[in-house]
Amino acid sequence: MSRVRTRAPLWLLLPAAVVLGGLFLYPMYQLGLLSVLDFTQAQVSGGQPTRFVGAENYTRLLTDSRFWDVLLATVLFAAACVLATLAVGAGLAVLLTRVSRIPRLMLSLAAMAAWAVPAVSGSTTWMFLFDTDLGFVNQLFGIEGFNWLYDRYTAFGLVGAVVVWASFPFVMVTLYAGIEAVPKSVLEAAALDGAGTWRTFWQILVPILRPVLAIVVIQSIIWDFKVFTQIWVMTRGGGLAGQNLTLNVYAYQQAFASSEYGRGAAIGVVMMLILLAVTVVYLRALRRSGEQL
Repeated sequence: MSRVRTRAPLWLLLPAAVVLGGLFLYPMYQLGLLSVLDFTQAQVSGGQPTRFVGAENYTRLLTDSRFWDVLLATVLFAAACVLATLAVGAGLAVLLTRVSRIPRLMLSLAAMAAWAVPAVSGSTTWMFLFDTDLGFVNQLFGIEGFNWLYDRYTAFGLVGAVVVWASFPFVMVTLYAGIEAVPKSVLEAAALDGAGTWRTFWQILVPILRPVLAIVVIQSIIWDFKVFTQIWVMTRGGGLAGQNLTLNVYAYQQAFASSEYGRGAAIGVVMMLILLAVTVVYLRALRRSGEQL
């Protein structure tokens, strides 16, 4: 009887596991298979037979300086977006605990609206706001004629602002829920000991919320590392001469613009391995610090 009880949760998880296996494992298998094939437009149209090339796509990719430039830009862009998203989301989560009911409701609704806006619509709206000639921001600061998307760094900065704007509500709501779950007696004891807001946040809330922070950090890393829509829409596919390419956009260009489907799949596999490695390292670091996840 005890064995049946211990296995009951496994049987309850089985339907979800089957669905997730079909949605994730099979596409991952197909991605890995495509990455070891010579699969171009000629093979798609049936003009030439598909040929197994082993690690050739990976060898060409890893010896291409362009790939390493795009990878570095992706890592730096994602890191900046993650840090900014966490800072904005955490700050507003603390603010929600300090304001009264009406301002809290208005801020929550505004954040949810930003989160609900489709990426294409949000990117297009920001492009109108920062338009070279008619944009509200340029007119406000008296810099009509300035193109925010011409320079590589201002373009990355503007796209990063859109990513943070669309991402911070998840962090804000998650951390706010975590802060509300912290016993009031703990915060009251910290206040009696003379701890201010900043010290309470770093020395009391952050250690307690570390498992919650693990979730938002991993999610933010995954989302920001594989940003596609904002880069594609706002920089017209990667900017001038590909100066604003990220790995996801680069993979799309290789697969569909250049019809190098095997190479595009190889980039996808590399991205998956990088994200998996970052997630594992981060979780191991948390476990070494004594956190129960």
